[in-house]
Amino acid sequence: MNYWLDLFTGKTWEEFKKNGATVSGFRNRRRRLAKEIHPGDYLLCYLTGLSRFIGVLEVKSESYEDNTRIWEDADFPIRFKVELVYELNPRTAVPVLNLKDKLSLFQNLNSPHAWTGFFRGSPARFDPEDGHIITEAIKEAIANPVERDYDKAKYHRRPKIFESKKVGVVTVPEEEEETTQSPLTTVEAEKSTHEEIQWLLLKIGSSLGLGVWVARNDRNRSFNGIAFSDIENFRTELPRQFDDATNRTIELIDVLWLQGDTIVAAFEVEHTSAIYSGLLRMADLITMQPNIRINLYLVAPDDRFEKVFNEINRPTFGRLKPPLPRICKFIPYSSLKDEIENIGDRVKYMKSEFIESIAISCEPDEA
Repeated sequence: MNYWLDLFTGKTWEEFKKNGATVSGFRNRRRRLAKEIHPGDYLLCYLTGLSRFIGVLEVKSESYEDNTRIWEDADFPIRFKVELVYELNPRTAVPVLNLKDKLSLFQNLNSPHAWTGFFRGSPARFDPEDGHIITEAIKEAIANPVERDYDKAKYHRRPKIFESKKVGVVTVPEEEEETTQSPLTTVEAEKSTHEEIQWLLLKIGSSLGLGVWVARNDRNRSFNGIAFSDIENFRTELPRQFDDATNRTIELIDVLWLQGDTIVAAFEVEHTSAIYSGLLRMADLITMQPNIRINLYLVAPDDRFEKVFNEINRPTFGRLKPPLPRICKFIPYSSLKDEIENIGDRVKYMKSEFIESIAISCEPDEA
């Protein structure tokens, strides 16, 4: 028997139950992986909005294709006959983070949020021991329920990931509520944190022996009394191998690392909920130079990953050639700071590719 991830929102879970709880389905692109699921396997049902396990389904058939409407927002045509063998409710469902000390998928992570990648697409095969632990935790929660409050808006939210025949996999983000912070507090906090992260990226790039560039309009800034322009290997001019429009876009990217005349990495630092400016600059760069080979990164607070993921997978960015989600990755603040602290003086012996070890893919899971 194998254990598989089966993702639901609260809305799709209730639709599943309303239709008899006898059929579960996956997106068409998951057809190949679905063929590895067989009768007797368990589907572990996970609520994406709440990050909780709510039930276990036993597979009763091989995969088959059916477009009969069950779910309002998507077809999920690759289907299985199932039996609901264990069921909780949103209040008694098991938070995945309650199991993090027991599950292998939380071990040896490159960054604190890397585990979330496993829960961005289903089906996905669990390690057998992890599957057993989750199933036992669900059974224990049925026998000895513990009620926990939950965000009803997150539970009832509509799916954000869709398939478009013209574009592929995209997201349609929901509107954000406005911040309750005062404008002054928000601006001051953003400026301080933004400059700190820029300075760290400039310093680590310089320590790697690379040339470093800061956005032209940030050139006169400093952090902790140290001017950006005083950092070793600071560049005041960029290579001119591109046309004027491309160069003007590149000049405004927050931080660049350069090996000689080659740009090897570009970083946009986005501290607030509005991340459009950085993404648009990267999108402009790809549009003007589709054959460019630069590693792109969006650096933001750890808790902004879902926001970044949903925004970068909008149709506008998904239809670029190459798609922006394929070549732009997310770096959490904490991972960047921890990695710099752990590396210490060894940085001078490392290559720029080390940054990949803490970067998280923003590409939707595909078979």
